[in-house]
Amino acid sequence: MQVYVYSDPNTACKAAATIFASTLLEKPDAVFGLATGSTPVPMYQELARMNREGLIDFSQCRTWNLDEYVGLTGDHPASFRYFMDDNLFHHINIPYENTHVPSGVAADMKKEAADYDKAIIEAGGIDVQLLGIGNNGHIGFNEPGAEFVWETHTLKLTENTRMANSRFFEKLDDVPTEAITMGIGNIMQAKRIVFLAFGKAKAEAVRGMVCGSATPSNQSSILRMHRNVQVFLDKEAASLL
Repeated sequence: MQVYVYSDPNTACKAAATIFASTLLEKPDAVFGLATGSTPVPMYQELARMNREGLIDFSQCRTWNLDEYVGLTGDHPASFRYFMDDNLFHHINIPYENTHVPSGVAADMKKEAADYDKAIIEAGGIDVQLLGIGNNGHIGFNEPGAEFVWETHTLKLTENTRMANSRFFEKLDDVPTEAITMGIGNIMQAKRIVFLAFGKAKAEAVRGMVCGSATPSNQSSILRMHRNVQVFLDKEAASLL
């Protein structure tokens, strides 16, 4: 695990974007695992700029997102499909059929999860997986618990997570109670992981990830076992290291 600390989130995101850009230059048909939330937005803006200026090409790239809310269609403004379209996919030259976000409204959610895992394997696996972290240490929507769940699955969201995400909804009651998420196995099988965390509220979870033992009570701590993780922090998120 390599930890880099920057003065501000924008600088950290620009640094992280160079990993995705260099991967594309080496492997034009790279497979990326992507994440949502406010944390990676400056990185997506930087990648869009590089694409717009002709520095990188997404035309052969394929992407799989970490998660989606159960019960939200892709055109819902708070859905993660909508977020990805609005913040990245509509601003780069990636074929839309090459972008994948789990369905939150599939008739059979277990089949949706199994098919999602199968599709990633058939694509050759994820070359670079982008991650953020929740205040409670969750990655994707893998919440603190008694075990690490390996495959894509549905789960109930903790009140901590629902409250943290309520800023994207009109009120807390509107936040879905369930999500579908890649499991820890999907994440750990990625060839490379790029991890972003910013702000004082993430400092405790980051400390547990970087300095603590691997424990399902802080799902991010399993990343210490991965062979290739780059951690990009601002000074506040790194303040307890």
